[in-house]
Amino acid sequence: MSEEIPASAETVKSKIEHEKKHEHVHKEEPFVLRTFIKDTISVLIGIAFATVGLEFFIVPNNLLDGGVTGISLLVAFITKMDVSIFIFVINIPFIFMGYKQVGKLFAIKTFLAIATLSAVLMVLHTFHPTAVTKEPILIAVFGGICLGAGIGFAMRGGCVLDGTEVFALWLTRKTSMQVGEIILIINIVIFGVAAALQGIETALYSILTFMAASKTVDFLTNGIEEYTGVMIISEESEKIRKQIISQLGRGVTIYSGKRGLRGKKAQESGLNNRDILYTVVTKLELTKVRTIVTEIDKTCFITTHSISSVKGGMVKERKLH
Repeated sequence: MSEEIPASAETVKSKIEHEKKHEHVHKEEPFVLRTFIKDTISVLIGIAFATVGLEFFIVPNNLLDGGVTGISLLVAFITKMDVSIFIFVINIPFIFMGYKQVGKLFAIKTFLAIATLSAVLMVLHTFHPTAVTKEPILIAVFGGICLGAGIGFAMRGGCVLDGTEVFALWLTRKTSMQVGEIILIINIVIFGVAAALQGIETALYSILTFMAASKTVDFLTNGIEEYTGVMIISEESEKIRKQIISQLGRGVTIYSGKRGLRGKKAQESGLNNRDILYTVVTKLELTKVRTIVTEIDKTCFITTHSISSVKGGMVKERKLH
């Protein structure tokens, strides 16, 4: 990834998380033409995917998604008006919140992306496009995937097509709740109302749509190669470190620690010094790490944990995979 690339999907997420601690002045990133072109292409791809998901799968079959998009679809179903109007209007307050909480560039990009999406949907709706399929499972899964891909590519371009997360962040400052809890409550209300108005079956298919969209967003924003942190405690730490570096080309950090023992052995030895190894690998490389460690020390202690983002060192962050 080039050093000049600013507002990627990870930048959007990190800015939102950063704002939980800092609520005041934002330093906008400098304008770079190459970055602007790449981000614009990413956002346009996102708008195309979202349009396909909404117009050819979700809207013709009266299904819903979560968040602001789900609210827009629900209001459009009740009023029998074009969903594009509500996608634009309902998102406006959240764009303003984004300006206050994330930054001016984020707000401008989001406004233009949502306005473009609404305009494309409005124009396309005049042609009354036919749904790709009437099979509920296919509609829910592929409609969700397309919509999720649209949101994910938009985030890659430094903006969002749905203001739910921005609203949830704003609400965390007014309450003791977390962002995930607020989004969950919003979606429970949306799907509850959908169940009352459209029936339980439609609501269940809508939940499936939301899940497919969420997984697709995670896949695109976290990257195909999701990283895993590995911690290794072994008496053969030096041999393990050398093998990880030579076979995988990954950096290894060494922590100095002490091992606490139990029982009779503890009375004899007490605490003894141990080097603790820490490395970051992809899920595909995790099996290789375990093989290396097991071959050298079958009694070693290993823990792993998922990492949502990584940057620097010997790990290369990617714009797209």
